[in-house]
This record gives sequence, C-alpha cells and structure tokens, in this order.
Amino acid sequence: MIDPMSFKSEILFTIVLLAIIIALNSLSKRAIRRFGRTSSIDMNSRKIIFYLSNLLFYLLAFIGISLIWGVNLEDFSVFLSSILAILGVGFVAQWSILSNLTASVILFFNHPLRLGDRIRVMDKDFDWTGKVEDISGFYLFMRTDDGKRITIPTNLVIQKGIEILKEETTEAE
Repeated sequence: MIDPMSFKSEILFTIVLLAIIIALNSLSKRAIRRFGRTSSIDMNSRKIIFYLSNLLFYLLAFIGISLIWGVNLEDFSVFLSSILAILGVGFVAQWSILSNLTASVILFFNHPLRLGDRIRVMDKDFDWTGKVEDISGFYLFMRTDDGKRITIPTNLVIQKGIEILKEETTEAE
C-alpha cells in the first residue's frame, strides 16, 4: 500500500497551486466584470471572455500539477504534440467548425453587430430580416420579422454579409 505521507510535499504544493489558481481566477473574473461594465461590453460577450479565462486557468493548473507530480517533460511534450496533431486533423476534417469559431471571434471583436440589432442577411435565395437575439460560438440566433426563430452559422453571416437596419424611432409629440 502506498503511504500518503511519502507524497506530503507534492500534496502540499498541489493545494497551494490550486489555491493560487482559484484566487487568480476569482480576481480575473472580477476584473473582467469591472472592465465589461466600464467598456459597455454586453453580458454574452463577457461570458465568452469568462469561458476563455477559465480555460486558461484550467490549462495552467493541469500543467502545474503535472510538473509537481513529476511528469517527465519529454513524455509530456510528446503527449501534448499528439493531442495537438489529433486536434489539427480533426479541425481540418471539420473545417466548418473552425470557420464558425473564427467567424464568431470576428463578429465578437471586429464587427459593429450587437444583440438586439435589426439586420438583414444578404442572401439571394432567402430573405432573413429580423432582430439578433444571441451570438454563440457557432451560430447567430435571430427572430425574423414574421416571428420565426432561425439559427444561422456565423461563417454564413460573414460570407453573405449583413446590413444593420436602423430601428424606426417614434418621437413623443
């Protein structure tokens, strides 16, 4: 039977590392929330930033724990390169997934499109005009003028192009 006391330093370092990671994650969430409010970034965009922040901290924790517990760096690099190769082949095989993710990032950071905007997707075959309800990592969710809720892949939105329609404002007389 393995004596847990023989791994006392590894257990202690793991607990300290996890405490540091949790504290840094909490501080980063607070900073993201504060920055989001001052920069008027909508909640859905902040959620994406939270998810990416969590992913970064989980990755750091995984690498740190692996190093604490004595994983051989050469073996770890072979493992990591194998995983990246499999992901690369998977993304090439599923190029639409990668293109949708890329299009979502472009819509998120570099496009004036916002939730609640009334838009028209420029497509010769379909008349998609309506209000943007949500933009996720892969899809744009929209309520058309005739009340239908449609889902459009984000790469299609980038490829077809969109027109942001101005809302007609009624002024109080």
